[in-house]
Amino acid sequence: GLTRCFPLRPRDNGPEGMDPDGVIESNWNEIVDSFDDMNLSEALLRGIYAYGFEKPSAIQQRAILPCIKGYDVIAQAQSGTGKTATFAISILQQLELHIKATQALVLAPTRELAQQIQKVVMALGDYMGASCHACIGGTNVRAEVQKLQLEAPHIIVGTPGRVFDMLNRRYLSPKFIKMFVLDEADEMLSRGFKDQIYDIFQKLSGNTQVVLLSATMPMDVLEVTKKFMRDPIRILVKKEELTLEGIRQFYINVEREEFRSASSRRPSSPTDLAGTWGG
Repeated sequence: GLTRCFPLRPRDNGPEGMDPDGVIESNWNEIVDSFDDMNLSEALLRGIYAYGFEKPSAIQQRAILPCIKGYDVIAQAQSGTGKTATFAISILQQLELHIKATQALVLAPTRELAQQIQKVVMALGDYMGASCHACIGGTNVRAEVQKLQLEAPHIIVGTPGRVFDMLNRRYLSPKFIKMFVLDEADEMLSRGFKDQIYDIFQKLSGNTQVVLLSATMPMDVLEVTKKFMRDPIRILVKKEELTLEGIRQFYINVEREEFRSASSRRPSSPTDLAGTWGG
């Protein structure tokens, strides 16, 4: 006979708050389908509409409100869902702009993503006067230290290694950080950043709000949620709800070899690239 070489699915529902397919079970059903109904500041709303957003995506309709209310939030969502703008809007709304101190910290798995998040935050907060700094490896440490000492930015976005280094050397103060966002948590943990992430948590106040975003929910991500999050709101954006309306896709039919290299160049439309819509 045949031998089974894969484990049988457990009969229970898997880890707490998960179904056996490895997706979280939502425990938040409130949907707000207009940015105007989210109690956002006038300056932030201007930034949102100037950026080109008209209507919140599925994740924005569900997750912005609990984030703004100060809940710990776990959101399971892929790239392209508007997740970057979800936490960017939530951070910007909660900033106390008169306090010249870092109030929100965002971790991302790569330098490129950290820089992309910084651009989205700066664009959405354009009318607010909020400051956001990308704290990433590969840049000049001395210049970064000078910048942080000169005036602490309201928001730091960075990769775990460099952020921990700046916290550890006390160039970045955790004193006023009230919101900690882990973007693409599964990706960060799979890249071996677990120790730095845990060390950063130790530096933050115990009542810091934690928002975690992840496309998948492996055990190491669940471990983080159990260890560091308090009664989190769980939001799952199902595949059929993924709204990619903001992203246009183009293709070019290439018949002859000499046109191939041209096809890899920038498409001609100004509103094409997914990056302009903030992941």
